[in-house]
Amino acid sequence: MFKAKHLSEIQKFMEKTGLPGRDAHDLPTSQKSFPDGAQYRIEIAGIEYYENFVAMMDEARKCSLPVHRAICTVGGSAYLDFEDMRKLARHAQGEGVELIMVIGHRKGWDVGSKELGYPEGLPQGARHRGCDSISYWLEDMMRCLEAGIRGFLVLDEGCLRLVSQMRAEGFIPRETIFKWSVFGGQCSPAGAKLLAELGADTMNPISDVSLPILGAVRATVDMPLDVYMIIVDSFGGMFRAYDAPEIARIAAPVYFKIEPGPSESDIYKPWVTAARHDEMARMKVRLGSILREIVQRRSPELTLSGQGPADLHLPAAD
Repeated sequence: MFKAKHLSEIQKFMEKTGLPGRDAHDLPTSQKSFPDGAQYRIEIAGIEYYENFVAMMDEARKCSLPVHRAICTVGGSAYLDFEDMRKLARHAQGEGVELIMVIGHRKGWDVGSKELGYPEGLPQGARHRGCDSISYWLEDMMRCLEAGIRGFLVLDEGCLRLVSQMRAEGFIPRETIFKWSVFGGQCSPAGAKLLAELGADTMNPISDVSLPILGAVRATVDMPLDVYMIIVDSFGGMFRAYDAPEIARIAAPVYFKIEPGPSESDIYKPWVTAARHDEMARMKVRLGSILREIVQRRSPELTLSGQGPADLHLPAAD
């Protein structure tokens, strides 16, 4: 007869596999950093149009704030034509900003998406639905790659494994990077370790992850963690401004992710005007400047990367 193992035995087994036995309740300082030695960087989400990127960088210069990464076309890359994507890639390459493109939310667009509209359908997740959906997603990615984009958001573990193999075999450019999406729902060291093994280059944990969990994830993986500092109201709407110094200290290397608004379904639609996104892009930059100020006041020893650090995966030049 099997005898259940004690909690302490379970925790020791977890440690044997390379995971912490507990979350990092002592909140240890991360000994890791970006290659330039900085602890934190700025990630602006929701740059839907070329004009929004221009507005974002204009505001960044006014605030003297480095912007390191932009999450683009959250509504789906199929909402941009090829020439607009090329313009976006060229401009980002010149400004030294890494672009992460969001390919269309295939399950949300699928004929079977009705399951996402019911309470008991939501836990089924936003993964891809069948091989056709995956191949369509990859076709859209190829279009973005041809335009010069070299970073993509991924929310399906099977798809992550597939694109990592494509990258390893040279089927797509080897400098392409993959960011794990918050919609993938990972929020533990075990999940982070799996994503790293599958080829993720950077990870967005769920939006309300605690400091001890962040510390445990950081102890497990080396890739940057992309942590929501402000999030749309439909995700909880929190603004973790006063957590910023501790998040940078515990989770380094970390991207401060900035995405305010009512809900993603409200703001990331093709009929929402570029002008509206221009104003939102400027506000996101100003919020990033506030986060920097709080870190500098309380923990001046923590450093923010300058504009265009050498390790970023910038869009390819023509």
